[in-house]
Amino acid sequence: MISAGVKDVKNNLSRYLDQVKSGEEILITERGKPVARIVKENSAVRKTRAALEPLIQKGLIALPSRSINKEGLKTLGVPGKLVSDMVIEDRR
Repeated sequence: MISAGVKDVKNNLSRYLDQVKSGEEILITERGKPVARIVKENSAVRKTRAALEPLIQKGLIALPSRSINKEGLKTLGVPGKLVSDMVIEDRR
C-alpha cells in the first residue's frame, strides 16, 4: 500500500490513479494521519441485487416477483399535441 499526503495526491492524481488501476491501494494522509483510501473499483462483484439488498431488508423497496411481458405492450394513441411540441412552445 502506498501512503501519500493530500497535497501530493492532488498534484499527482493521474499518476496515483494509474497505480490504483494496476491494483495498488493508496492511503491518503493529512498531517500524517490516515483520512481516506483509494482502491480499484470492481464492478463485476457488486450486482444490482446486492446493491439493493439493504433497502429490501428495510422494507423500503420490493423487487418485482415476475418479469414484464414486453411483447404484450401496446402504445396508446392520445389526442392532442405531442409532448415535445408543447415543451418547445413553452420554451418560447
